[in-house]
Amino acid sequence: MKEEVFALHSELESVHWWFVSRRKILLPLIHRVMSNTPGDMIVDVGCGTGGTVANFHNDFNCIGIDPSKSAIEKARAAYPSCQFICGHAPDDLGDIKDRTALYLLMDVLEHIEDDRKFLADLVAHARPGSHFLITVPAHMALWSQHDETALHVRRYEFDPFRLLWSGLPVQPLLVSFFNARLYPAIWMARKIGNLLGITFGSDGTDLGIPPAPVNSFLKTIFSGESERITQLLDNPKARPYSNGVSLLCLLRRS
Repeated sequence: MKEEVFALHSELESVHWWFVSRRKILLPLIHRVMSNTPGDMIVDVGCGTGGTVANFHNDFNCIGIDPSKSAIEKARAAYPSCQFICGHAPDDLGDIKDRTALYLLMDVLEHIEDDRKFLADLVAHARPGSHFLITVPAHMALWSQHDETALHVRRYEFDPFRLLWSGLPVQPLLVSFFNARLYPAIWMARKIGNLLGITFGSDGTDLGIPPAPVNSFLKTIFSGESERITQLLDNPKARPYSNGVSLLCLLRRS
């Protein structure tokens, strides 16, 4: 990502409705797959400025890795009690990968030209029984200046997203759209922004803190999807969201 986007993430990810809600949706899934085995770790691949690691490290043994020196410097300055590596996964994880029970790839793959190879390399180095929790932005119809500024290569449709792990030694436990409830509003905002040539946040992005009551309201709406998504792990009759601003999957290494 561009330097100004890392700076925005560092400033906003602890309070902005999108970051906060995404973590609330993912946390129950993480609790479900993490065992109580001493030493088991979560590796946040492409951790950026460290907000996800900081929010989960009290409950889990977490480490973040990112190739951006600037992002890691910001992460270490903001969260000195957390552990971060400036480098590339899986090559720079060393023996950490032998203790990793869960890999997080939170809106990472859309930045990578050969996304399938990146995921395949990570899976190849993962221990059997480990998990991958992946989120990506959905629908090229939502493409905007925000994606350009964030240096996205693509947004994903459902079937191409599933093809990412086709043929790899993994079992999908959950695949769903999410950020579904706000999809109409975000679709409209993106269309208006593209028509007028504007964004609704700072530095060519849609990231900005709305007034506190609005931020709180959006957090309530978005994070309210958590229960339905978690039910997908337990109830074979539970239906995933059929549309949304983002996609997620939970994979288990065979």
